[in-house]
Amino acid sequence: MAQDHSCPARSGKFNSSIGFILAAVGSAVGMGNIWLFPYRMTQCGGGAFLIPYFIFVALFSYCGLSGEFALGRLTGTGTMGSFDYALKSRGKRGGKLIGVMPLLGVLGIAIGYSVVVGWGLRYTAGAISGSILAGNAQSFFDGLAVSFGSIPWHLIAIGLTVVILVFGISAGIEKISKFMMPAFFILFLIIAVRVAFLPGASEGYKFLLLPDFSKLLEPMTWVYAMGQAFFSLSINGAGMLIYGSYMKKSEDIIHHSVITALLDSLAALLASFAIIPAVFAFGISLDRGPSLMFVTLPQVFQQMPGGRIFAILFFVSVFFAGITSLMNMLEACSAALEKNARLPRWTSILIVGAVVFGVSVFLESLAGMGSWMDLITIYVAPFGAVLAAVFIYWVLGLDPIRKELMLGRDKPIGRAFDFLSKYIYVPISAIVVILGIAYGGIG
Repeated sequence: MAQDHSCPARSGKFNSSIGFILAAVGSAVGMGNIWLFPYRMTQCGGGAFLIPYFIFVALFSYCGLSGEFALGRLTGTGTMGSFDYALKSRGKRGGKLIGVMPLLGVLGIAIGYSVVVGWGLRYTAGAISGSILAGNAQSFFDGLAVSFGSIPWHLIAIGLTVVILVFGISAGIEKISKFMMPAFFILFLIIAVRVAFLPGASEGYKFLLLPDFSKLLEPMTWVYAMGQAFFSLSINGAGMLIYGSYMKKSEDIIHHSVITALLDSLAALLASFAIIPAVFAFGISLDRGPSLMFVTLPQVFQQMPGGRIFAILFFVSVFFAGITSLMNMLEACSAALEKNARLPRWTSILIVGAVVFGVSVFLESLAGMGSWMDLITIYVAPFGAVLAAVFIYWVLGLDPIRKELMLGRDKPIGRAFDFLSKYIYVPISAIVVILGIAYGGIG
């Protein structure tokens, strides 16, 4: 008789399809959509960059996101329990211990990311008061991004995330995502429309809409597109997996994965159409990373008529993107603590929040945060995604995943899925790790 390796489900589910999708989009849409994607487009041939980018997005959403959602829903638990389930299906033990690796990656990202969310909150307050537009943008940021330079803002950002999570899946994560993510898209759309009327913005649109196809002959265009697509979708072996465990059996996983990827890409494109023409209009050099968001764009808003209003809209939307991503990271870690240490939900969330703040408070300088995030995103977190891919498609195998993917779905899954998942997606996820180390980060 076959053994039952199922795991007891953690309480709480998303109430609706739209709630699940917006929560997943909230996890995926983050700073990389805003401060890296526009830079990659300028670096890699404008619109030409979208060709390899969408190829990789299609692969990673179809196989990567779907696989993590499916494993989470199948087991009804997070990374440690899911890995344990997969290994036990082979008659082996030790899955929980291996499952710690993806969680360490997500916890590490949350530690560095919380600093940036704190900066975003400070800039939101500064946009409302007008202080970020009153002086030198570089000096304002330099005064904030120093050791112990944003403690109250940083603490508020983590505290708000903890409070949301304490309310649970439907009353906390789902409800906030239903508000924050539509607001993010609406606010960015308003900014993009305003930017379209700036004198000189047309040069930015020419750059975006007249692609340099010669860039497609350069290998690094494909490497950066692969890295951008991979990391933007939050494929890390933990965050999307735990959200999958809260998905109802009647939901179509592949459909939701595709919609999540499309909305995540739309967010990146909206950011590009808001940022690149604005930068061209005022003749400012386009940078990447925190400098783009916290130095370059405030310079744009300083020169833009009605800039204070649009600075408020921009930094509110950035803060929303940050909070919804941070929610997913803290949820993945607290769910593991709740399950394995048998703690109440609120206790596990408070402990994870305290750990995140306790470490990140020492990383509030730009150099500290940058070094930490390089360490985690290059050497730690990507291994979690590879482990998940291997456990889903090689350890557990295709049959249980296919059966889970067919729940809530009328149309059969194409035969190409098996080959793409096992022999294309899994090796490419490993290549992402190798190239990330070789080039010092690709996404």
